[in-house]
Amino acid sequence: MNAANAGPGVFAAAFALSVIISTSAAPARAQTPDDLYVKAKSEGAFAFYVGGPTAPWEARAKTFSEKYPGIKVSIGGGFSNVLDSKIDQQIAGGKLEVDAAILQTIADFARWKREGRLIAFKPPGFEKMDPAFKDADGTFWATMIDVVPYMYNTEKVAAADVPNSALDVLKPQFHGKVVTAYPADDDVTLWVFYHIVQKYGWGYMDKYMAAKPNFIQGHLGEQRSIGTGQNLVTFDSILDITSGLKRQGMPVASHIPTVDPLPIWPLTGAIFKGAPHPNAAKLFLSWLLEPEQQAKLPTWSPRSDVPPPAGYQPILSYKVINDYRDFLTDQAQVVALRKRFEGYSGPIVNTGGVR
Repeated sequence: MNAANAGPGVFAAAFALSVIISTSAAPARAQTPDDLYVKAKSEGAFAFYVGGPTAPWEARAKTFSEKYPGIKVSIGGGFSNVLDSKIDQQIAGGKLEVDAAILQTIADFARWKREGRLIAFKPPGFEKMDPAFKDADGTFWATMIDVVPYMYNTEKVAAADVPNSALDVLKPQFHGKVVTAYPADDDVTLWVFYHIVQKYGWGYMDKYMAAKPNFIQGHLGEQRSIGTGQNLVTFDSILDITSGLKRQGMPVASHIPTVDPLPIWPLTGAIFKGAPHPNAAKLFLSWLLEPEQQAKLPTWSPRSDVPPPAGYQPILSYKVINDYRDFLTDQAQVVALRKRFEGYSGPIVNTGGVR
């Protein structure tokens, strides 16, 4: 049949079909913060676990609550490798107490994704993240980029003596005054030590232990010990912890090494399937990744459109180590390394904290 012979019913049907096709082809409208807020406010609460120092997150939660009143934010702080077990217990019991987690144990997120425990949610700015900082399907992504520069006590270490390599911390002046977290306990520290022995060989560990290093559980206690002068240097610091201690008046500074590369890793967040307050979780994590909030971080944003911290360059312009996720997802290697490094440091006897 040609168009000249087509009846009005044919044209009507064709028009209706074109409307259906165009409507189905149109992308769904993304939820705006206002949309999420309406739903989140009806939920009335948001609970999440965060690994590491909790004080900065309490401050962020306060700012969030001022912008979005009516949502009670609860934070469970602690060591990431303790919080992940609590989450697993809640999942096994069929009753999640938290909506989301922001942890350094990135292998957990890869495992939770495989087990179908995470929702796919790509917050605004997701497309601005380097692939190394996110799961392509949006089940987890970086909330910030943590870096592991050297740290030193500015009153007791002269500028000319600040270490630039792992070999420099072996100098006699630092004997008994070098500190790290326990590598067998802390994922980031394990990864840092792994790259050191990859470069300098396992013989480095014999020299390191001969220098009488100190070990503390967690980075906060480790870095505070440098601020008090109990220890002098480390190659195992977290930049934003150093910045916080400096704001408190401690004589500390960070230093990006010029000989060894700078380890960087994503502090990762995700939302759980079955979360009691999923819309509040989406709202909080979307808000956290807004450029305004990211620009306030004392470290780098995973978003390429957010400037680096004052005085620094874009993170990927440095010589970096950026294989944290690949390292931790090789579980056979990780287990073997934990055992080997515990042979050097011994078990945890110097416990730390996150407050």
